[in-house]
Amino acid sequence: MSSDDDADVVALVNEGLRQSPLHRFLDFRLVRADDEVAILEMPVHPNAFGGTGNLHGGALATLIDVASAIAASRQSPFDHEQQSLVTTDLHVRYLGRPHGDMVRAEAKVLKAGRQLIVVECRVLDVDDRIAAAADFSSMLVPRREPLRAEAEGDPTGPEM
Repeated sequence: MSSDDDADVVALVNEGLRQSPLHRFLDFRLVRADDEVAILEMPVHPNAFGGTGNLHGGALATLIDVASAIAASRQSPFDHEQQSLVTTDLHVRYLGRPHGDMVRAEAKVLKAGRQLIVVECRVLDVDDRIAAAADFSSMLVPRREPLRAEAEGDPTGPEM
C-alpha cells in the first residue's frame, strides 16, 4: 500500500472516531496506520481524569483497545461490510504516570490468523516514557447490528 493510501486510511478512521461519543470525548486522533503499526494519540486533559485528578486507567485502556483494534483491522482479513472485529481479551499493565499533555498508543500485530488477531501495545508519553503495556486479542465474527438505536428517542432502542 502506498503512503497516499495510508493517509487516506488515517483520514477515514479519524472521521469514524469523531462519530463515536466516547472517542470524541477522549479526543482520540489517529496519526499512523500502516502494515507496521497503528499510532493513536489522546490528550491528557480533564475528560480523561479520574477522581484523583490523574489520568484514569480506563481512559488508557480505551486508548489501547482502539489502537489495537485499528492495527488488527489493518493486518488481518477483516472485511468491515461482512464482519465485526470484537475484543476477546485485553490485559493492561500500568507502569508509570505519563508526563506532558499527550499520550500515544503504539499497537503492533503479533499474529493475525483467519479469525483471531493478537496485538501488543505500548502507551508512551511525550518524552517516550512508557506509561502502560498491553496484550490484546480480537476475533472476526459475522457483522452484528449495533445496540444503539439510530434515531434519538426510539422507543424500541435499548435502555441505558
